[in-house]
Amino acid sequence: MPRLLAVCAVRQLREDDGPGAIGVTAIDKGPIDGAVKIGRFGAYGDVQADRRHHGGLDKALYAYAQEDAAYWEEELGRPLSPGFFGENLRTEGMDVNAAVIGERWRIGGRVEVVVTMPRTPCQTFARWVGGADQRGWVRRFSDARRLGPYLKVVKTGHIEAGDEIVVVSRPEGAPTILDVYRAP
Repeated sequence: MPRLLAVCAVRQLREDDGPGAIGVTAIDKGPIDGAVKIGRFGAYGDVQADRRHHGGLDKALYAYAQEDAAYWEEELGRPLSPGFFGENLRTEGMDVNAAVIGERWRIGGRVEVVVTMPRTPCQTFARWVGGADQRGWVRRFSDARRLGPYLKVVKTGHIEAGDEIVVVSRPEGAPTILDVYRAP
């Protein structure tokens, strides 16, 4: 059964003065205890510092699979807790990279989201990974094709860790997020 392992929101805004940065990033996310309100712009208490590239209605939430995080833990040789990838939703038991554009998920009893697009890794993400792993990170992350999808919220409500995720509908013939992904 696919389920939600964690709902994450920004822990702290971080300075980010690298090339192309807006001066601050909200990539530092961590799990929230208990039920979390999900509105049209995402998780209550979260921040989207750069809505042009990482926010707005079509990118209200970002989902990343525990199975993909486990792959990166092995590759990087360190634990990567929920929120490390800047995700709002850490999932388990579903291949989020096989999701198709327009696919609709119900999380818990009420919240519904629609898959809109793949995440495109950026230099802010590379700087967040840090250290020796930063070098070539955008290409490495892209080449692994473990991107995770952005989601639009279509029914608001509350969700929490442990909630079941159900694929409510999947448009026939629609491309997967990996089909439409274009590496930077």
